[in-house]
Amino acid sequence: MDDRTEAWFGRRTSRWQDWPHDMLLAAKQRLGLTISVVIPAKNEQRTVAGVVGAIDRSLVRQVPLVDEIVVMDSDSTDATAQVAADAGAIVYRASEVAPSAGSFAGKGEALWKSLLVTKSDLLVFVDADLTRWGPHFVSGLIGPLLADEQVQLVKGFYTRVRTESDGSTSTEGGRVTELVARPLISLWWPELAGVVQPLAGEWAARRKLMESLSIPVGYGVELATLMDTVSTHGLDAVAQVDLGSRAHRHQANHDLALMAAELLVVAERRRFDRGRQKIAQPAGELQQFIRDELGHAQLISRRIPVAERPPVASARDEWPRG
Repeated sequence: MDDRTEAWFGRRTSRWQDWPHDMLLAAKQRLGLTISVVIPAKNEQRTVAGVVGAIDRSLVRQVPLVDEIVVMDSDSTDATAQVAADAGAIVYRASEVAPSAGSFAGKGEALWKSLLVTKSDLLVFVDADLTRWGPHFVSGLIGPLLADEQVQLVKGFYTRVRTESDGSTSTEGGRVTELVARPLISLWWPELAGVVQPLAGEWAARRKLMESLSIPVGYGVELATLMDTVSTHGLDAVAQVDLGSRAHRHQANHDLALMAAELLVVAERRRFDRGRQKIAQPAGELQQFIRDELGHAQLISRRIPVAERPPVASARDEWPRG
């Protein structure tokens, strides 16, 4: 990680405990801002009520920090919409929002449609399939936006609770993060290497930012938002918060492959868009994160073999056999 990125990491990384409710509520009232939590969901009847209910109890009724909880139902075939509404959410069927614009399947589509039905100044996005988490995910993500007007986008990161019998945990992102997103970033966008989990489904942003961005309709929405925010507003427009630990439903490998393909498309478009010149040589280090003995995220760097040998047929005179 270069000096600029390392300085950003120290300046723009906080923990959820740094943002107590009373401080956030005072800042919200002083600034006169409103906050919406948006939960995209598709066939999540088993978990969505727990997510909605916990936020409603803690951050709507106990502390009036959140002004509305919106579930964007992506054409679920189960009882997702009903159980979410019963738990306290305002529910919209994504395909029925702005029907004249048509409809796509995908998470990004649900988030884009949410911009048409919410009105709050600050938006917090939370996945519907969380099983180990807390309402502090929401309050932690709000903190940097209320504390610094320069911050436009806040990414969450966390210890991922694995399902192995030994109960092991890791700061690694999911398989797509570690096998696709982080190598892409390390090679072509090394200034973003300090973002611990670039694909985290829990993040927050200012409405003005979200309304200014192109939104991929699928899984690439998180990576695109991160890249485009930095491209337009600079690295200091992004902050990140350690949210503790998180567990959720795991995806099948075939589904992850589709997600990976979406990320490759998003990244390739952004290598050339908005005047960005193609980088002649990729960076030579892969940036990864582990937890240290105190539980803090610690960056490690590993060399990536990027050299290529010329065809032997063209180099035989220079390096003869023997």
